[in-house]
Amino acid sequence: MAKLAQSTIKYLIEADFIANGVVEKPDVIGAIFGQTEGLLGQDLDLRELQRSGRIGRIEVTLKTGKGKTKGKISIPSSLDGSETALIAAAIETIERIGPCESYIKLVAVKDIRAVKREYVVDRAKKILSKLLDEELPSTMDLTEKIKESVRTAEITEYEGLPCGTEVLSSDDIIIVEGRADVLNLLKNGIKNAIAMDGTKISESLINLIKEKTTTLFLDGDRGGDLILKEILQLTNIDYVARAPEGKEVEELTKKEIFKALRDRVTMEQSKPDLKKDLPLKVKKKIGEVLDKMIGTRAAYIFDESMKLLGKIPLTQFTEGNKRLDKAKIIVIDGTINNNILNIAESHNIDFLIANSSENGLKPHLLKIYTKEQLLQE
Repeated sequence: MAKLAQSTIKYLIEADFIANGVVEKPDVIGAIFGQTEGLLGQDLDLRELQRSGRIGRIEVTLKTGKGKTKGKISIPSSLDGSETALIAAAIETIERIGPCESYIKLVAVKDIRAVKREYVVDRAKKILSKLLDEELPSTMDLTEKIKESVRTAEITEYEGLPCGTEVLSSDDIIIVEGRADVLNLLKNGIKNAIAMDGTKISESLINLIKEKTTTLFLDGDRGGDLILKEILQLTNIDYVARAPEGKEVEELTKKEIFKALRDRVTMEQSKPDLKKDLPLKVKKKIGEVLDKMIGTRAAYIFDESMKLLGKIPLTQFTEGNKRLDKAKIIVIDGTINNNILNIAESHNIDFLIANSSENGLKPHLLKIYTKEQLLQE
């Protein structure tokens, strides 16, 4: 049997098949030869075409499961386009593989020469790009690369956390989210940054925060908001700086980094205004709602104008419940515990009101009321 040289391949026929039973590769190849025999005449008989080297080795991959066999068929061809199309169409007429009913669907007839041309063009682009990159750089570029290399080589560790060389010696430190952020700050001459290296704040970092004047430098996205909430619950930070909205600290330019640090605010300024209060009229209305809710074990969802957005069972009061995203006031028939408080804060709720609350709760981003407090005020 003649072997089809890789260089002579013009087209590749690709098809998917499914058989209602367990079959093997020889069954598939046998069906292809047997059920197309004589269909297109002697000149396009697959056995003869393969002997003469105009059709290459037929490749079959398959997988069996739940009493069925699924797989793929690949047939290389050096025939012209119209002849290859006939062979491809003939493959779809196969109705049985081995003893099993089957279905074959043509996926594609690929022009291998077009693929090669695409490869040649892409490769040429890379070669040209490399040639341009290797042109003689300017003295300024060389100097900047040397400085950047020296700065980024200065990354070290404190208790397993990536940091700059001046974290321990400096009175001020900058806390960032990850190693890439530390590297970017080092590249721009800032050596007193340390990474949390994850959303969890380690005990060693909390201890370091207590000893230093600390700036928390966060990405300008929701991830930064979540980290700020967690920090608020664990320790006290002196200042908060944020990257521009939608940007990460690791991708900021030198100008953007220093502007963000100049514009930092105190931790108190970064918190939502917890001093805001509900109008007396709204409090009375909420008291009436609480009376009507007794025994429902539900949560009523309101916007800032006390428009009812919906009612849900307390079992559905979760971080993943999208119905809470637009809520500003939540009224609950039950007791506020730490779990309910955390869920409400994760949805940026302003006010959380219930019949009662557990002792020792420390809301950071919202205000809580019990029914008794509501009536007193």
